[in-house]
Amino acid sequence: MPSALFDNLFLHGKQAVPAFLYGTAWKKDKTADLVYLAMCSGFKGIDTAAQPKHYREDLVGQGIRRALSEDKITRDDLFIQTKFTSVNGQDPNQMPYNPTASISDQVHTSIRSSLGNMRPSAEESSSESAYLDCLVLHSPLPTMAQTIEAWRVAESYVPHKIRYLGISNVTLGILKQLYDAAECKPAIVQNRFYHSTEFDVSVRAFCAERSIIYQSFWTLSANPRIVHGPEVGHVAHKVGLTPYEAMYSLVLALDNFIILNGTTNAKHMVDDLSCVQRTREWALQNPKDWANYLDRFKMLLERPAN
Repeated sequence: MPSALFDNLFLHGKQAVPAFLYGTAWKKDKTADLVYLAMCSGFKGIDTAAQPKHYREDLVGQGIRRALSEDKITRDDLFIQTKFTSVNGQDPNQMPYNPTASISDQVHTSIRSSLGNMRPSAEESSSESAYLDCLVLHSPLPTMAQTIEAWRVAESYVPHKIRYLGISNVTLGILKQLYDAAECKPAIVQNRFYHSTEFDVSVRAFCAERSIIYQSFWTLSANPRIVHGPEVGHVAHKVGLTPYEAMYSLVLALDNFIILNGTTNAKHMVDDLSCVQRTREWALQNPKDWANYLDRFKMLLERPAN
């Protein structure tokens, strides 16, 4: 089974997806500058959402356009992912659509807004050439029927305006139902990665069996005991990493797994990206030790929650 630490991961076996996506939540007025800095530092993936409550999707677009105009990256080399957020996840005073409209109309309006924000140049007309690499449902809607209705609308944009679809904050039961109902199967699951959900062992197994990429968020902040525990500490010491870099490296060694990274520190941006290469080189030179450390880490994740 491929892992982002050693392999290039592909959505449905076709489009490459980077090991790290730059997470843009809670960046507020600094969003454009941080997105630009992330791409200058080497990030090739951006995650955002049409949810003004927590994201400035419009400023994400500004940061991307600046990087494109200065040839810091090409659009073909950039992975752009945004989300449709349902009414329950929105600020009533800041919505990208009419909350009284049908779910289908809400999704259509949200997608059109996202395509406008992700236009390749400042001219409004360039929205016509805009596309999204992935659209994620930010969460299941209140009922399965509503979730499938939203998914059907998103499917109508695939493959030209949207390349792939995904879902976030999802349980195994809902994921299975959606997978069975979907014509365009989920390519990505984005979930919180922490002890309370037993590190999504069953969800990740389902994803691995179906070549779905699992994206984690809160990878560091929700797991301080693991980050500073012996399993991660041994790798940090042996490879010459910080505990945070070692945690990222171990997580990226899991099957079909990539990470949202929202650091605002320029040095951390560069170091987090480079730790993958440093760990890969050490692991290839010390395969038995690496296998032992990775097995210990996997066992840690499989311990039941108290």
